[in-house]
Amino acid sequence: MEKKGIELYSPKYYYTCAFGGVLACGLTHTFVTPLDLVKCRRQVDTKLYKGNFDGWSKIYRAEGFRGLYTGWGPTFIGYSLQGAAKYGFYEVFKKKYSDLAGEETAHKYRTTIYLAASASAEILADIALCPWEALKVRMQTSTVPFAKGTLEGFNKIKSQEGLSGFYKGITPLWGRQVPYTMMKFASFERTVEYIYASLGKPKQDYNKLEQLGVSFLGGYIAGVFCAIVSHPADTLVSKLNNVKKAEGESTLALSLRLTKELGFTGIWRGLGTRVIMIGTLTALQWLIYDYVKVSTGLPTTGSGGQEKK
Repeated sequence: MEKKGIELYSPKYYYTCAFGGVLACGLTHTFVTPLDLVKCRRQVDTKLYKGNFDGWSKIYRAEGFRGLYTGWGPTFIGYSLQGAAKYGFYEVFKKKYSDLAGEETAHKYRTTIYLAASASAEILADIALCPWEALKVRMQTSTVPFAKGTLEGFNKIKSQEGLSGFYKGITPLWGRQVPYTMMKFASFERTVEYIYASLGKPKQDYNKLEQLGVSFLGGYIAGVFCAIVSHPADTLVSKLNNVKKAEGESTLALSLRLTKELGFTGIWRGLGTRVIMIGTLTALQWLIYDYVKVSTGLPTTGSGGQEKK
C-alpha cells in the first residue's frame, strides 16, 4: 500500500522538516567531532599538531578514544536545536516570501528567495546554537580540561560569566553561519536544478534512490562553497571563545584585535580540513534531511527551475 503523503505547507509538514533538521545537523556534527576538535585546536594554536592524523594520534595517546570526542555533548544539543530551526524556518520563510512575491516573481527570482529565507532562518537558529557552541569551543580548545561533561561546563560558564558568557560570540557566529547557510541552501537548490537539467529529465522521472543520490552530490558541492565563505568567521569564533576580554573591552574590539593578530594567513588556517569536513557534513545533512522527507511521502528538496512553485 502506498504511504499517504503529508500535505505540503501544513503544520505537520513544517514539523517534519524541523525533525529532519534535528537528525541532519545533530547527528552529522556529532559524528565529525574528532575532525572539528583538531581543527579548532589548530586555529587557536598553530604549533599544537602538524595535521589531522598527528592531532588524533596525540589526543588518543593522551586521553584515549573518549578524548577524540571532547565536546560531543554540547555539539549534539546545539546543532540539533540549530538544525530544527534552520530547516524548519527555512521552509516557513521560503513559502512566506514566495507568497509575498507572487508565483511568477518568486519563480523568476527564486535564488533571492532562497537567500532571504535561509538568512532569516539562520538568524533564529543561531540564537539556539550560540550557548552550546560557546561551551563546545571552550571544552575543545582549553589547554587544561575545562569540564568533565556538558552539564558541568554549562554551569561553570553560567556561574563565572553569566548569560553574556554564552552569547559573547553571537555576532561572529552570525558572521560565520548566516553566509554559510545562505550559500548552503541557495547553492544546493541551484546545483540540484543544474544536475537535473544536465541529466535531461525532470526530477519526477527518477526514483527516490536516484533523487537522494542527487541530493548527496548537490550537498557536497554546496558544502565546498560553504566552507570557503564562512571560514574566516569560524576561525574568529574559535579564538573568541578561548580568549578573555581585557577590562572594558567590547566584543567588537576583541574581534578586531584578534583579527589583526591572526593576519590574513591565520584567518584562513585550517581551511583544507574544513573543506573536507563541511563538504562531507553538508552532503550527509541533505541526504538525511531528504531521506526523512521521502520516508514520510514528501518530495526531495530542489529542482525549482523545472517547475514553478
